[in-house]
Amino acid sequence: MHIAKKITLLFAILSAVIISLLSGFVWYFSNEFAFEDFYKRLEARVNIAAQIKLVEDENNEAYSKMRRQYLEHLPSEKEYVIKADTNTHPNINTDDALPKSFYDRIKDGKMARYRKENHFYAGKYFDINQQGYIVIIAASDPFGFRELRDLQKILIAGFFLSIILSFIVGWKFSNYTLDPLRNIIKSMKKIKAENLHLRLDVKSYGGDEMSELAQTFNNMLNRLETAFETQNNFISNASHELRTPLTIISGEVELAMDAEMGSKEHLQALNKIKSEADRLEHILTSLLGLAQSGFNGKVQPREEVRIDELLWEIKDAVYQVHPESKIELDLSKLPEDEAAVTLKANKNLLKLAITNIVSNACKYSDFKPVSVKLESNNNLLSIAVVDQGIGIPQDDIQHIFEPFFRASNTSNFKGYGVGLPLSLNIIRLHRGSIGIKTQEGLGTEIKVMLPIN
Repeated sequence: MHIAKKITLLFAILSAVIISLLSGFVWYFSNEFAFEDFYKRLEARVNIAAQIKLVEDENNEAYSKMRRQYLEHLPSEKEYVIKADTNTHPNINTDDALPKSFYDRIKDGKMARYRKENHFYAGKYFDINQQGYIVIIAASDPFGFRELRDLQKILIAGFFLSIILSFIVGWKFSNYTLDPLRNIIKSMKKIKAENLHLRLDVKSYGGDEMSELAQTFNNMLNRLETAFETQNNFISNASHELRTPLTIISGEVELAMDAEMGSKEHLQALNKIKSEADRLEHILTSLLGLAQSGFNGKVQPREEVRIDELLWEIKDAVYQVHPESKIELDLSKLPEDEAAVTLKANKNLLKLAITNIVSNACKYSDFKPVSVKLESNNNLLSIAVVDQGIGIPQDDIQHIFEPFFRASNTSNFKGYGVGLPLSLNIIRLHRGSIGIKTQEGLGTEIKVMLPIN
């Protein structure tokens, strides 16, 4: 079922419930108070009948005459006057059997009322000359009942008419409300891989929730477009980087084939082939790691990792590759609680990411001392790697996390521009971030921040 139909149906149901409750209240109070005036007319006749028939007064004839002249005769009006005996239940032969509660109220000296369908009764007890009397007036009220029946018909007809109108209004309202959503869907269907530059017009939706939805789609399209561009750039750069060593290997193989076996030129060609093959293997390994780091972090195996212990392992790993490195670990600001330096992580990936950063710091500082400082603050682990190397030119900082990009002052250092992008992807998998502070010729500080929880 479409959302518009659901909204219309729900609107009609809610309207039906509200109208039913309103009609019920109107009927109840109308039924309760519609006959109040008629009861008062009966009670007035009860008092007049008692005055005329029970009290000896020379004015009774005048009262009787005024009653006949000025008080209309009610439909089916009947008058009952009997002596009352407080010890026995009265037995009055009325058209309807009056309940005991009616007589109990009379005995209490109160005006009693009773209604059965369209027949109304009003009665009261009078004490005249130490003799009790009960006076009851009965009559019918065809007008009140007719009004109630008319009101009932009006309420029923109004109920069904209101449901039909609420259904129509709900349908119009739902269509009006969902029109912007339909426009968004229509616009989104036009956007494909070949025209990702298209965007939704946020201003046309008036700044409400639909505008926020359109802006959310635009943000998603921005990320998609960036991802596609990054992928295209990655493929182009990877193709270029892989083609270079393969071309060199092919040329050196041809040279080796033409050279005399065991000659100096032959050995140089073989050494060059070996060097470029190692380079190609390193690039492919980095590319594989970079691709794997792009997977959803939830599918990566996680374990409890103490970062201070991991830093000692990273230090040993860098020394194995670059024995001339000088790495100083600063763990002076660690808390006593080991939980503050422990987080759930993929140990191998995290070790690879930080190792790349420390290794770069050693390499690009000509193996001057490198400081690695670990701090824990507000459920956030901070690993600062500070070197005294060549630094990064300001124009290059924004590109250093792009695959295969190398800063303009790194021509004298061997590298492939894959380590930092790989590290960034791994850190992001762990919901962390990387910050850089650098000055060309003075050194670089790279700070890795990882949330503990």
